[in-house]
Amino acid sequence: MDIIKLLCCASLLVGSSMWLLAQPPSSKEAFEKAYKERIKKEYLDGVYIPADLGDAFVRLNKLIDKDSKEKFKNASEEDAARKLHFSLGRWIIHNWGFYGGSRLSHYLRELGITHPDDMAQFIVVTYHRNLNRRELEVKALVEHYKEMRKKEHEARLEKGTVIHQEVKKTKQKD
Repeated sequence: MDIIKLLCCASLLVGSSMWLLAQPPSSKEAFEKAYKERIKKEYLDGVYIPADLGDAFVRLNKLIDKDSKEKFKNASEEDAARKLHFSLGRWIIHNWGFYGGSRLSHYLRELGITHPDDMAQFIVVTYHRNLNRRELEVKALVEHYKEMRKKEHEARLEKGTVIHQEVKKTKQKD
């Protein structure tokens, strides 16, 4: 009977410690520390993380079957980007660690793409261009995402209302 109690206590301890380890970082410092570790890893949660855009293309070529790849290739760029956002795009965001940080998301941040949705769409669009043997036009695409996010931010600011505004009073010198 004592061995059963001991095993139950041990499993509770292991289970609770695993639960704690799976929790997201609780502070900015903890997130930054976890981020710095994640961006160095080749694998996250057992999934290979590409190092750069070329590596991502190689990985996608291995993951996507021939028929699906052919359909994707033959679609227009706009349709490919729009239709695959909530399927392949979500898969990329989740499995390649765009929210918590990964070596691929870090690579894309260094290019200038900061939002996970933009990162996924960037990969989908450039992969489509790569399959169709078109110029990737990375710089122009990065600028497009930057401008789009800037306009979105400005539109949010225009729609917003000021709840409270304070004016700092300064002492006037005589």
